[in-house]
Amino acid sequence: MKRVAILISGGGSNMRRLVEDMKGDHPARPCLVLSNDPGAGGFARAAEMGVPTAVVDHRAFPDRPAFEAGLTDALEAARADIIALAGFMRILTPPFVARWQGRMLNIHPSLLPKYRGLDTHARAIAAGDAEAGCTVHEVTADLDGGPILGQARVPVLAGDTAADLAARVLVQEHRLYPAVLRRFAVGQRGRLDLSPQAGID
Repeated sequence: MKRVAILISGGGSNMRRLVEDMKGDHPARPCLVLSNDPGAGGFARAAEMGVPTAVVDHRAFPDRPAFEAGLTDALEAARADIIALAGFMRILTPPFVARWQGRMLNIHPSLLPKYRGLDTHARAIAAGDAEAGCTVHEVTADLDGGPILGQARVPVLAGDTAADLAARVLVQEHRLYPAVLRRFAVGQRGRLDLSPQAGID
C-alpha cells in the first residue's frame, strides 16, 4: 500500500477528491496533507477526513533550501512514497525535485506543453483555442515540463471568460487526477486521456 502526501496552498479541492478516492481497493492511502500556508482552507477538510496535516510555512525560513529541508523532514516523517502536488504554489528547486523524482506528480490547468506557468485559461482564450483542459505530469526540474501521464479536454465556448473556462476545467481535474494517481500507485506510467464524456475506468 503506497503512502501519498498531498501538498496544497489553498482550498484543496483536488486534495479532497484524491483523499475521497483513496479507499477500498485503491492501492494507496493518504498519509499527510501539507501546506506552506497555515491559513490554507484545505486543512479543515483534511482534518474532517481524518488525514494528518502539517504546515511548513515558507515565510519562517531564511531561504528556499532551508524551506525545502523542512518539507523533506515532514515528508520523511510521514514515510511518503508518492507526493501529489495539488495547488501547491511554490516553485521547487532542482535538488528537491531530484530527491523525489519519479515519485512526485502535479496537476496543471492546461493541455501541456501549451501554457506552462500561470494564467492558463486567459491565455487559451486569447489564443483563440477551440479546446482547453488539464494535465497530470511527473514533476521534473523543467517547470510544468515532466512526462505527461494524463490529460482531459474541454471545449472553449464562445463568450467564455477565464473564470468560466476554469470552472469547466476543474470538473475534469477532479476526474483526471484520482484516475492517474490510482494507476501511478501500481506503476502504470502510460498516458490516460479523458474526454468530457468518457468514464475513468
